Amino acid sequence: MTRVKVFKTYAEQVELLRSRGMRIDNVGRAEKELAQLNYYRLSGYWYPMRRFSSGTRKACDEFVDGASFDLVIDLYEFDEQMRHVVFGELDRIEMAIRTMLGYRLGSIDPFIYRDVKRLSASARQQNKGSSRSKHAVWMEKFERAAKSSREDFVEHHRKHYQGDMPIWAAVEIMDWGMLSYLYDFSPTYVRDDIAHECRLTAPQLASWLKCLNIVRNYVAHHARIFNRVFDIKPKLSNDERLQAVAGVSNRSFGQLSLIQYLHRQLGLSPANRLPQLLDMFPHNDVVPLSRTGAPDGWQKLAVWER
Repeated sequence: MTRVKVFKTYAEQVELLRSRGMRIDNVGRAEKELAQLNYYRLSGYWYPMRRFSSGTRKACDEFVDGASFDLVIDLYEFDEQMRHVVFGELDRIEMAIRTMLGYRLGSIDPFIYRDVKRLSASARQQNKGSSRSKHAVWMEKFERAAKSSREDFVEHHRKHYQGDMPIWAAVEIMDWGMLSYLYDFSPTYVRDDIAHECRLTAPQLASWLKCLNIVRNYVAHHARIFNRVFDIKPKLSNDERLQAVAGVSNRSFGQLSLIQYLHRQLGLSPANRLPQLLDMFPHNDVVPLSRTGAPDGWQKLAVWER
């Protein structure tokens, strides 16, 4: 048994795809795209074009009728645009959560984030795989971020305040993951107050922050968003705007719906970029938009309606 698959040139990769039934009208273009985008990156977009055995539902080395390399590239380019738009939309949400945490915690004590005794029980729990508390591990990460930061406001606090930053400044060097933990560590009434702004409960918002952090990580690392099933399901409220996506909350469309909801609920933008993006989907009969979890007539759903 060979330990690794046999190396194939771009021309051989094209021929392999054609031998399996993929239509390739422009061989030169196909070789160029494979050279720029990588066979295995593109495989995520032609995977749903493969034929599946009726018994085991195992993917066969054969494509269904209508599969084409042009459609693969169309889907890739749509997903590329999706990553760009999602990153921008998540940026607004991150800024809002960051600001709310800095403001509400700062009104209690500028340095409350350093005092584990004044934070929630979650902060004092033992960190998984460690003898230290979650808060201790989190603070170590924060101190590393502060030490490596070259932001002017960080330099100002080093020069004038021995590096001690109040929470409303400290949040500006926290990434999404750190903010998610800070939300969990916050006193109950702070978590409830911020969640209320989102028309959610604190446990619901905490789950949304974790889910959207995963989405953001995928986007930041150029991973496929289209046709992805995410491992974590967000906790949804009874808000009628969310009920239509309850069954697909861990699919791409469900995750986009969370973003769309928060933009509208918090007034972060006109919330038109994601609907405009989905309107650009390369409609086809082989890999339809429903693969994302989007139902027919998604445009008329309350959270998506323009």
